[in-house]
Amino acid sequence: MLMRTDPFRELDRLTQQLMGPGTWSRPSAMPMDAYREGDEYVVAFDLPGIPTDAIDIDVERNMLTVKAERRPAAKAEDVQMELSERPLGVFSRQIVLADTLDTERIRADYESGVLTLRIPITERAKPRKIAIGGESTHRQISC
Repeated sequence: MLMRTDPFRELDRLTQQLMGPGTWSRPSAMPMDAYREGDEYVVAFDLPGIPTDAIDIDVERNMLTVKAERRPAAKAEDVQMELSERPLGVFSRQIVLADTLDTERIRADYESGVLTLRIPITERAKPRKIAIGGESTHRQISC
């Protein structure tokens, strides 16, 4: 078997071993992307290998919290682990949402290890044209 050494991967693995897996009181961070797509704000979290029943999504006021737990896979007694790089434990991310997002209509999808949240932008936050009112006739100023 050919193995390539990546010093940063080894540093990450060592840090994970020293710190231990994330716990509910001290969760590890999870990678994410956030972007605007049309009239929605999209947030995508990488959560490979985590079943949907181990993912918890909460919104309280403007604070979005996503927690997930990856548990060790059950192994037979005669299995001897040679290499273990996949992190286990609890992962969490908190995001402060703007007042311009509709937290009542958040949609969540989970596919191929990616949790995607779609948050609609409120009508009041969408760009709009403002009509200019006033008289259209010209007045003459006399002295």
